Amino acid sequence: MDHPVVNLLLSLMSIVSTSELEHDIGVFLETHLKSLNYTVERIPISPGSPRHNIYAYLGSARKTRILVTAHMDTVPPHIPPTIDRENQIIRGRGSSDDLGPLAAQIFAVEELRAASLIREGDVGLLFVVGEENGGHGMVAANEMWDQGRISWEAGIFAEPTESKLTKGHKGQLAFEVIARGVACHSGYPHLGKSAIDALLAVLGELKAVDWGRSELLGKSTFNIGRIEGGEKHNIVAAAAKALCEVRMVEDLPGVKEKVKEVVGRFKEEGVELEWVFEYPEALLEWQGIEGFDANEAAPVAFGTDIPRLRAEMCGRRVLYGPGSILVAHGPDEFIKVDELIESIGGYKKLVLHFLK
Repeated sequence: MDHPVVNLLLSLMSIVSTSELEHDIGVFLETHLKSLNYTVERIPISPGSPRHNIYAYLGSARKTRILVTAHMDTVPPHIPPTIDRENQIIRGRGSSDDLGPLAAQIFAVEELRAASLIREGDVGLLFVVGEENGGHGMVAANEMWDQGRISWEAGIFAEPTESKLTKGHKGQLAFEVIARGVACHSGYPHLGKSAIDALLAVLGELKAVDWGRSELLGKSTFNIGRIEGGEKHNIVAAAAKALCEVRMVEDLPGVKEKVKEVVGRFKEEGVELEWVFEYPEALLEWQGIEGFDANEAAPVAFGTDIPRLRAEMCGRRVLYGPGSILVAHGPDEFIKVDELIESIGGYKKLVLHFLK
């Protein structure tokens, strides 16, 4: 518990940093990195926005060979950190997703720097906002290419992967199915048109679709995440909608066409489609990296910021971090202190691998 990475993580976790409220943690990281003599930039996600990414590097070399990146936002609600000394565990929001990995990244770069294993122009640290609610921070990072052709030879992305390399992850297509009907007395349903009936019909068709599969990432899945509609039991529903997603393993354009085709069959029933957000699947580097067992590498089902960064900005990409996604976003999110400390060495190996 006496390793300084623990103190940094506790400081980060003590700051409210849920999506949309990342300003204070960004200021903290800016101050902390400046105290370590990094050149630090705020990268606004839009002109005049109080929300900004943090980009740090050594000296004046804004363009670096390697990108080391994590997201600084967390899902709500904010859960302050607590220390379980008996079990050597840190509990609370962000402990594993993604402030623990972020803290380990900073210490990895600092240890390499102290050992004179990296120099100006080698590593850039990018900490982004909004990963948990649409990826606004990483999308904004793409503008660094337009502003100065900033790109990296490789990117080391942080998420809780149980300290194993990741083969890849599924893409995501989120959309809303909206049905409009005609309200009337439920005793005389023939005088109206039920939006709920129409919505259930199209959702049934969507559930029956084969969305594809791949040998690496497995089977694509469909989920109905939220349904709203109607007013009372004695009124035929005039409006209803459902928020859905496909976690697909390949062919984002083809999956979108399938959704459009299915929903389009119900156009005469008053059903419409609205896209919410999307990103494709990510295939990552995981073989031939010294210090990592390729047999332990596996795909993950959760999404990341990786597909949101333009391919020309970062060709080779790995996903790695301490902690487990299985406790992330839940009330008992935690990280083991030993794993947090050991992951510093993991990040150092990845940086040195890509600098070869």
